Amino acid sequence: MADQVGTPGDAPGAADGPSPPQKYLSVRQAAFIGVGAMVGAGIFALLGAAGEVAGAAVWVSFLIAGAIAGLQGYSFAKLGARYPSAGGLLEYVAEGFGDGHFTGITAWLTYAANAIVTAMVAVSFGSYASSMLTGEESAVWIKVFAAAIIIVMTAVNVVGSQLVANAQTVIVYIVLGILTLFAVVTLANMNPSLLAFSGYPPLRDIVSAVALTFFAFLGFGIITFTAKDLRKPARQLPRAMYLALSIATVIYVAIALGVFGTLTVEKVIASGGTALAVAAEPALGMAGYWLMSVTALFATAGATNAGLYPAPGLSERLAETGQFPPLMARKFGGRLSAGLLFEALACLVLAVLFKLDAIASIGSAVALVIFTLITAAHLRVRSETGAKTWLLVLAIAAAAVVLITFVFTTLIHEPASIITLLGVLVLSIALDFGWKLTRGRRADHVHADH
Repeated sequence: MADQVGTPGDAPGAADGPSPPQKYLSVRQAAFIGVGAMVGAGIFALLGAAGEVAGAAVWVSFLIAGAIAGLQGYSFAKLGARYPSAGGLLEYVAEGFGDGHFTGITAWLTYAANAIVTAMVAVSFGSYASSMLTGEESAVWIKVFAAAIIIVMTAVNVVGSQLVANAQTVIVYIVLGILTLFAVVTLANMNPSLLAFSGYPPLRDIVSAVALTFFAFLGFGIITFTAKDLRKPARQLPRAMYLALSIATVIYVAIALGVFGTLTVEKVIASGGTALAVAAEPALGMAGYWLMSVTALFATAGATNAGLYPAPGLSERLAETGQFPPLMARKFGGRLSAGLLFEALACLVLAVLFKLDAIASIGSAVALVIFTLITAAHLRVRSETGAKTWLLVLAIAAAAVVLITFVFTTLIHEPASIITLLGVLVLSIALDFGWKLTRGRRADHVHADH
């Protein structure tokens, strides 16, 4: 149960009366928002692609990816403890590089990339829902269900962070419960010879697969935006970060061992996104297929919910610091944040009108760039956070290696993703310079009038 305390600054007998007590999130609730963002559709789609590169050693790739995510988590946790803010990871960029164009462009880039990734997850939900409820993956029904989950989760976010956390807690318990059952069943019935070290590919292939498996951890950055809803963020944010990353790493490694210990590498690759369902069938039969499909529905719904969560606080904080126009901080009807509304509308347009699978890698590429920039910013303020320099350098080097590997193994084969990435970057630069030019002119007019 979340703690409840009065909001600071309430004056008894004020004109509008005292504000209602603020409901704070617990460490578990904050961590589960991160787990929900991480354990989305990724684990269902990743295994086949990772298996093509690392064979049965995918579990080692997940372990390495978890360690690299842990290094970023160390940096984020130290920053979050020192600078708790609704601006989350973008507050950290501002602390390191100031409130200039660099931070503004990064903010718009993050906002745009988050809309694309959330829309992709919603389409994934639509795909599973259409398959389960209509018996086929109809293009029309996929878009209908994708739009429906975006609208529902936007409504959840309008009600407030407490409902987001409660919904996410339920979703994560269901997803983790079923995935744990899956891991136990498959590990109990696996064939150890399928995981024999003698069948593993060279180490360079296992490391190359990290560029894929790391993407299953990208959602942990969402936790930084919970700082505004934590009672003692300096202490609770690092705990939430490490708890979420630990849960995700354990579940991913267990699933990879279970799948590749049950199916041959060729079978996993051929099964694609249904690898988990196929691996569950020997022990659970058709019930295993349905169980995994239901899990995928909950996982993608949770990731959509978590993807929308940062928009209100992020927009308000960036409007306060002059990075976003004041319009982005407006509230309609006292509850609906303009920042959330625009993010939801962008997700709806993307999900309904665009073919998102052609640009599936853009979110990963942007996230890796942002993670590297944040830790670089951290180096500039490390004396204030108390972070160890060698760990920050190691975090930057690890993220850079993953990014470079990803560019040359995956992104280079996806021209649509590269073009979209450049387009989003140009749009982010245009929005930042356009807004700040307008703001400067207004300031000049006001100055001239006086």
